[in-house]
Amino acid sequence: MGQSVRNQSTIGYIRETATKFLDRETAGGIFLIIATIVALLLANSQWAGAYHHFLGDELLFEFSEHLSFGLTIEEWINDGLMAIFFLVAGLELKREVMVGELSSIKKASAPLLAALGGMAVPALIFISLNLGTENIKGWGIPMATDIAYSLGIIGLLGKNVPRQLKTFLIALAIADDIGAILVIALFYSNELSWIYLGSGMGAFGLLLLMNWTGVKNLIWYIIIGIILWYCFLNSGIHPTIAGVLFAITIPIVPKLDSKILKERTATNVTNLEKTELEKLNPLQDKKQQIILKAIKTDTENSRPPLLKLENSLVDFNAFFIIPIFAVANAGVKLDVNLIEVVSGSLGLGILLGLAIGKVTGIGIFTLIGQKLGVSELHITLNWKHIIGIGMIAGIGFTMSLFITNLAFNDQELIKISKISILIASLLAAIGGAVILLLTSNKGKKNIVK
Repeated sequence: MGQSVRNQSTIGYIRETATKFLDRETAGGIFLIIATIVALLLANSQWAGAYHHFLGDELLFEFSEHLSFGLTIEEWINDGLMAIFFLVAGLELKREVMVGELSSIKKASAPLLAALGGMAVPALIFISLNLGTENIKGWGIPMATDIAYSLGIIGLLGKNVPRQLKTFLIALAIADDIGAILVIALFYSNELSWIYLGSGMGAFGLLLLMNWTGVKNLIWYIIIGIILWYCFLNSGIHPTIAGVLFAITIPIVPKLDSKILKERTATNVTNLEKTELEKLNPLQDKKQQIILKAIKTDTENSRPPLLKLENSLVDFNAFFIIPIFAVANAGVKLDVNLIEVVSGSLGLGILLGLAIGKVTGIGIFTLIGQKLGVSELHITLNWKHIIGIGMIAGIGFTMSLFITNLAFNDQELIKISKISILIASLLAAIGGAVILLLTSNKGKKNIVK
């Protein structure tokens, strides 16, 4: 399988996909910032009531008199659209593991260790401040790193940030998000429905079987994937895990190998040349139309299904899902004393966890990996880069807000948590950006050893 994937044509498409993901996530970060501002303005304006009422409205799909399905708009966003968000993250992770920056243990271990430290230390800081209180349920809040926001900040810094550091951040953030998903699945899920859970695992097994037997048609995967999501939605385990499980099953091997593509294309071109190519318009010649259609079909079949699906969802994810999530979840009424918010154990735990714990955990675990010789960093990266990116990883926004809504039912605790997340994310973004701007990447005197 590995050999057929690693052909010249496919590798080019993989690189194109990785670049597109990076560029779109970066640009999407700008939209995310705008969406956050819009949400805050709405929540603190005369339209606040209408804003919250709209999010609470039920969106019902009625198929028949006895068959209907409905969720509130906020639930559709948090349970539905966010499943697609994690599908895209899962596809990105699988691509990197198969043929990208995480394709070897040495390459993968550095960002993975950094992600582990970036989750463990913030959680420990929060637990130490909130142990024995009702706030302890929020221990997962400071663990998360927001991919879109982080890449958005990095994108604004332009050429001041090496591309290798952007790749490191992507791998770290995706691993971090996968960890957050596991935390959600294990610790923030409701009472389990074994019937729906069993059905969901059955759907997952069917998807794996389809992959194993060589099914390449994405339509069948999408149909079963929707069933998988519905089962997890009703199982008690948060449905976003369905997005990651779905991503695992999507084939990365194309339907048509590049060698066969080359041979068939050569034959089609030869046949095309035998027609009166210079005299006739292809639109007027049926034989030419058939040949050109065959070339187009073969080209499409040479593209791995995973990359086709990822490319089709990148823009939708960056420019719609993430901003919509921000509009729905960042709307916090700022009618409290900010000093009181961040001085309490809940707010302080989140603030210190994201703004201090992230960079500390990432730095320590990266150092451990270097000293033990189990990981390596690109030659262009130095310790200032790691500290700067560690601080930017403290932007917990999307996932932190997400976990907040799962951890608490008390609206006051939710408000305190969201305000603390916003403050911590702002401090992390500014601090990380300043460090990276001040960092020189000339020479090798500061290379991580």
